[in-house]
Amino acid sequence: MTIYTFSFPTTIHFGAGARHLVKEHLTAQNFRRPLIVTDRGVAAQTFFSEFANDLKYKLSVAIFSDVSGNPVKSQVENGVVAYKAHEADSIIGIGGGAALDVAKSVALMATHAGDLFDYEDGRPNQKPITQPIPYWVALPTTSGTGSEVGRSSVISDEHSHLKKIIFSPQLLAKTVFADPELTFDLPAPITAATGMDALTHLVESYLAKNYHPICDGVALEGLRLVAHSLVRAVNEPKNIEARSSMMMASMMGAIAFQKGLGLTHSCAHALGTAVNMHHGLANGIMIPYAMAFNLSYVPERFAMMSQAIGVAASNDAFLQWLYKIRNDVQIPSKLTDASVQKNQLPYLIELSIADSCHQNNPHPVMREDFSKIFEAAFS
Repeated sequence: MTIYTFSFPTTIHFGAGARHLVKEHLTAQNFRRPLIVTDRGVAAQTFFSEFANDLKYKLSVAIFSDVSGNPVKSQVENGVVAYKAHEADSIIGIGGGAALDVAKSVALMATHAGDLFDYEDGRPNQKPITQPIPYWVALPTTSGTGSEVGRSSVISDEHSHLKKIIFSPQLLAKTVFADPELTFDLPAPITAATGMDALTHLVESYLAKNYHPICDGVALEGLRLVAHSLVRAVNEPKNIEARSSMMMASMMGAIAFQKGLGLTHSCAHALGTAVNMHHGLANGIMIPYAMAFNLSYVPERFAMMSQAIGVAASNDAFLQWLYKIRNDVQIPSKLTDASVQKNQLPYLIELSIADSCHQNNPHPVMREDFSKIFEAAFS
């Protein structure tokens, strides 16, 4: 397969085998001591050991793999210790969104003083990012968050379990090596959940109330790719066309959502905080209920999304498609099917209201609206 190179929003080498370009890329930039930041699951894979061993022919490599689940601040702190102990001069982030978010935050804190959350986006007296950030490259192993092309890192506070967003264009990877072969061995449930995450990014960014026609165009094409590829990627895990389309759609979703997200993400963030639910799974369960709320407010946008995915633009065609694709990839239809207890409802509502994503929803979402949306997801 041909490897394509793009520069949007950063340099991206895209195609099967792109991972093999990393060694020569770093040596050409005169880097010799990279720290690999990854998660425990990826570190146990055969392809990872092959990748790391190949790097060692020309580079002095250290590995930090203490990332798991929703990333927390202590993982970043431990990664910074590993970076300094190795006297690293660069970072290779390889993994899903958690590993790549930790890689970004390690890069930030390797050269900045204080606590990670001093740099939280929008906090009072937020510290500025004033120092150069170590050169870092990204290799995604899932097609969901698109963190490899994102400007933010989402890290949870271990005590409150609230997600904190560190945002700056300086956090962008310098180069992305997007190799769809790295997703071949993902279990079907993870392919499904991460794919629904990408889908949610595309839908919510297109519906977000902010003005950004460029992101709108990216979102619609990404939706077309998901509609033609997600089910095949789940059912035919080594289908390179489907895997490639999903990896591209994932990056397009992350590019598009600089326009904003919406109420699905507020619900999903609440579920991540309350019950530590996988973010993509939470989005996959909640998106039809959230979109049922939005449908009457922006029907023309739903018609455009229906057109993009190739279904008849009837009043609720896109909504019905969401239910179908969720079922086709075996995402649970109800929160109770994902072991969420209904007594969590008041807490979920409070967390959703506190989350900022719904502020970009095409129509304001009140407390009673969140209550009805969650009630529908439980019933």
